[in-house]
Amino acid sequence: MSTTTETARQRLIVPALGGIYAALHEGSETLLRIVTGGILAIHGSSKIVSPFGAAEMVEGLGFYPGAFWSLLLSCAEFFGGIFLALGFLTRPSAFAGLIVLLVTVWFHWITLGQGFAGAEKSILWSAMLFFFVIRGANSHSVDARIGKAF
Repeated sequence: MSTTTETARQRLIVPALGGIYAALHEGSETLLRIVTGGILAIHGSSKIVSPFGAAEMVEGLGFYPGAFWSLLLSCAEFFGGIFLALGFLTRPSAFAGLIVLLVTVWFHWITLGQGFAGAEKSILWSAMLFFFVIRGANSHSVDARIGKAF
């Protein structure tokens, strides 16, 4: 048993739970990555069917040319979500999604004037994606199988 695990167990109110937490640590992280990527891909699936369909909307946010940014938005959500779920190119995929979500935070909070109430889901999504930008994937990923990651 490592010193870190022993120290962590000593700090727990119920030290017996330390083994459970240690055993589920990597699996819970994998589950979060799969769910985050899967839901992002599902959300982007309607956009990938019509990748230029959001051109007018993105131009309304100040992103020109709209067709280019609409295509990028569609790919970031759909393919980025799939890649994130698989743990393939995890950090770049999460970063692309993070940029999209930070724009939606701005859109809801500032442009629409909804404040926190309008942006809270986007803030939560941004935090999840930021986690994977920094952390990358774990051993249950394509990145780990390849043996290389960003």
